[in-house]
Amino acid sequence: MTFEEALKRLEELVHTLEHGDSSLEQSIELYKEGMDLSTYCSSQLADAEKRIISLQMDENGSLTKKPFLMQEEYK
Repeated sequence: MTFEEALKRLEELVHTLEHGDSSLEQSIELYKEGMDLSTYCSSQLADAEKRIISLQMDENGSLTKKPFLMQEEYK
């Protein structure tokens, strides 16, 4: 399953659960599936962040490769 497919399915599950038309047992199963998909998507995003490299100019004007840092990592 691709990230995009997982995210689309997760959105479908949220929509279904928000409308409250499911039985309690079905809602629990949908919730479990949603949690699994959420974990999968988070893992995929974390892996992607690790692979992103930014080009930054150093004090000499040369471009160097540096790992991508999230905003909270700058603090």
